[in-house]
Amino acid sequence: MSPWKFHNPVDARAGIGALERLPALVGDRRALLIAFPEAEPLGLVGRLRNLLGDRLLAVETDIRPNPDVSWLAPLYERLWRDHADARCVVALGGGSSIDCAKAMLTATPSGRFDELLDHLIDPQAAPLPETGPHRALIAIPTTAGTGSEVTPWATVWDAARSRKHSLHLPWTWPEAALVDPSLMLSLPEGATLASGLDALSHALESLWNVHRNPVSTSLAVSAARAIVATLPALLREPRRLDLREALAVAALQAGLAFSNTRTALAHSLSYEITLTHGVAHGIACSFSLPRVMRLALGRDAALDAQLMSVFGASDADGAVAALERFLAALGVSTDPVDYGIPPADWDARVAEALRGPRGRNFIPAIPAVLPPRPIFRSTP
Repeated sequence: MSPWKFHNPVDARAGIGALERLPALVGDRRALLIAFPEAEPLGLVGRLRNLLGDRLLAVETDIRPNPDVSWLAPLYERLWRDHADARCVVALGGGSSIDCAKAMLTATPSGRFDELLDHLIDPQAAPLPETGPHRALIAIPTTAGTGSEVTPWATVWDAARSRKHSLHLPWTWPEAALVDPSLMLSLPEGATLASGLDALSHALESLWNVHRNPVSTSLAVSAARAIVATLPALLREPRRLDLREALAVAALQAGLAFSNTRTALAHSLSYEITLTHGVAHGIACSFSLPRVMRLALGRDAALDAQLMSVFGASDADGAVAALERFLAALGVSTDPVDYGIPPADWDARVAEALRGPRGRNFIPAIPAVLPPRPIFRSTP
């Protein structure tokens, strides 16, 4: 085995009641709260106000799905202009809230968002100062799936230009993550499904990945098994706290796994579908998992064994079929046509995605010729 390493600097605290650790983590710093719109009526903003008192300088809850530069820019500039003394950002919510909060961490020299955007477009041409009053992040996920609470990446969208940017800076690693499953009890069915499938995608994508290592693999296999066992039961009984906790732990494990590997082909395929068709991220990156698994199987014996063990299958075809049945039982189509992709376009999209930064993480990196296995197969 080649030399490998596993690194994750996030101080993760998990379990029922983990939210109560927030005051100690914030310390004597002044903080901003970035939260999802429903956090106020659900009473979550009030809870954080009580916990932090006058350390909480401002609350922003007008956070929309898929953070876009059109509204990130004015929010960024207002928060740095009006609350420059805030040294900490608390993110409460799903991936959109946490990604938005990560965009609020960087102190640009002018205090303008366009300097950060220039860096996202071309990091070499527009470097950012490594030292400065950059803010720290404490992430509190209210969904079990984003993984953003233990990774340094944020997805920033530019819908007007049909572009997606990946934000990743040394200070965008969260300082701490508080994973409290009691905060997830009110999560609607659709969000529970999409976030759970996002977590499954993270786990599987970190397995069929050229950057996998023994620690990430162990975390990913454990996460995938737990999600397959827990998500259907949770959708039937969404108020069961033990199931919420099991899924939250699995999502945390998947996040830790892909924090070292990044995602791969399924995520690469998903971004354009979310941007142009409005498909929820968790669905957009999970519907193609059976097809991507079919491409991955047969490339590495250890990987084949891991995937078969996750789905309780005795052979490769059985593993793919089990994943297809799992998604179908949750009401998720695995036919690209249902996501606006004609059959004639699918192979071309796969070939293009394999050449992208996420696709190059896939095992194998870039095959000279696409494998002979059928890539497009309509769902029976």
